[in-house]
Amino acid sequence: MNAKLSEVTERIAIRSRTVREAYLSRLRASGSKGPHRGVLSCGNLAHGFAACGDADKHDLQGEEKANVAIVSSYNDMLSAHQPFERFPEIIKEAVRESGGVAQFAGGVPAMCDGVTQGQPGMELSLFSRDTIAMSTAVALSHNMFDSALCLGVCDKIVPGLLMAALSFGHLPTIFVPAGPMTSGLPNDEKARVRQLHAEGKVGRDALMEAEAKSYHGRGTCTFYGTANSNQMLMEIMGLHLPGSSFVNPDTSLRDALTRAAAKRATEITALGNDYTPVGEVIDERAVVNGIVGLMATGGSTNHTIHLVAMARCAGIEITWDDFAELSEIVPLLARIYPNGQADVNHFHAAGGMAFLIGQLLDAGLLHADVRTIVGEGGLERYRCEPLLDNGALRWRDGASESLDTSILTKADAPFSTNGGVKLLTGNLGRSVIKISAVKPEHRLVEAPAIIFTSQQDFLDAFKAGDLHRDFVAVLRFQGPKANGMPELHKLTPSLGVLQDLGYKVALVTDGRMSGASGKVPAAIHVTPECLDAGPLSRLQDGDLVRLDAESGTLNANVPPEVWDTRDAAREDLSGHQFGMGRELFAVFRQTVSGAEQGATVLRDTADQTAAAA
Repeated sequence: MNAKLSEVTERIAIRSRTVREAYLSRLRASGSKGPHRGVLSCGNLAHGFAACGDADKHDLQGEEKANVAIVSSYNDMLSAHQPFERFPEIIKEAVRESGGVAQFAGGVPAMCDGVTQGQPGMELSLFSRDTIAMSTAVALSHNMFDSALCLGVCDKIVPGLLMAALSFGHLPTIFVPAGPMTSGLPNDEKARVRQLHAEGKVGRDALMEAEAKSYHGRGTCTFYGTANSNQMLMEIMGLHLPGSSFVNPDTSLRDALTRAAAKRATEITALGNDYTPVGEVIDERAVVNGIVGLMATGGSTNHTIHLVAMARCAGIEITWDDFAELSEIVPLLARIYPNGQADVNHFHAAGGMAFLIGQLLDAGLLHADVRTIVGEGGLERYRCEPLLDNGALRWRDGASESLDTSILTKADAPFSTNGGVKLLTGNLGRSVIKISAVKPEHRLVEAPAIIFTSQQDFLDAFKAGDLHRDFVAVLRFQGPKANGMPELHKLTPSLGVLQDLGYKVALVTDGRMSGASGKVPAAIHVTPECLDAGPLSRLQDGDLVRLDAESGTLNANVPPEVWDTRDAAREDLSGHQFGMGRELFAVFRQTVSGAEQGATVLRDTADQTAAAA
């Protein structure tokens, strides 16, 4: 195993020891060798199965059969979640065949950042993750269940589901994906049309046609943003069945994998001999494996927030320094849009997760000896890929060679020797940058700052022709406390236009960028945020800013005697407090933690342990 990987993992374990031990102690105290519903009174239990059929009622009254919770993000407006409409009946039938019962425990909200980009609703997006976690907790709180199946795909849904699952860490939990939509308009063509529209060279009709051809059917969007990074994470962290992440919806193989996940959920409860609580699957090694997977694939920057929050719910404390150190040793092995021209279907066809995991294992860059929902064999089992053999599901060895080396490559011939996400530090604070899609010649930008306080201000300046020069766009008061930390992807086409014209441009913000952060260097998640008087709030128009992604620095070139005397700027944020439900989330804005702490309102294991002490 790589020495640095072992060193980082050990450091995380030492840092987390007190809170992790407290978490595991609570987990084991909540475990039960009998059905969890056995603690319920007759009245409690009767309420819990009143709507069931006679056979399920009989089984749930007994003390032998497992009851599997289904928690789903289904809705039929969003393409990624619509396929889940069919899953509960498939699951119930498969669990019944395995000698158990499955009940639909609850649904969770699922919003789409693609719909809300640049809209007021985007200011609820990050907070929806914690809302999903709380909704999942309500669904599981009835204590009727012996294991759980979490049906979720997109940006905040999977992190929220896992955060809640870890708070019920004694329950075995399997994540069940829906899969990506089939390939539509190539992503580079979609991006080209977006830039043409930003330049005013094509109209809304052409833009609408391109978008509709790109997002055209059921399933996850096919670019490698947060949603598909979620799927990679759940597989490399051992919570998916091997090879199940990127199988398209409404296929026989997808349905067979869903049935297999349901059956497996009945096998790993405390009633059997292979009890696999989710809180023991997700340990320090699994979290490090997740970070490695993120780096090796050039995954979403959103996970520098989400992984922190998820890990803390298991009593594990990780920092951006851990991401940075692992990024230096993990090679970039995948080129998926926006880090390349391929989509996730092409990645899957080229060898997919089985090839990727195999390469990382052989290079000593993953912990193989982890627990997974599959059972014995650890992560080695994830070298395999599923197939149907005369209608029966089985697994075979994954590809030993990439079927397209422009998309997926070997660890000894990487696209880059280090991962796609880096930490930036300097007198403007701490931030992260995704460089896997940024060409080397664009990774250093030193230019005057232009201060903006909204995306619209920037777009107005662009349309007016005021930005045809070298500059660093500073979009501030976009942090979690200020307005919920919206994604700022609406800026990407215009910044891309200016970069293509030969100008040196970059973005610096305490907000988020899309999980599909692209070719323009963007220092994001700057912390402390401006509302907390972070140093970015001292910056003024015309100050020279130096963003150096290679050296990992972000600085304002202002003399210290001037910088230290400046007051933090203030901003009227009242316009972000009402409308589109934002008033209901005031308590979230008031209590949310910083980006590096996971931007969460939930009192996690670390906070609870500190309070108890």
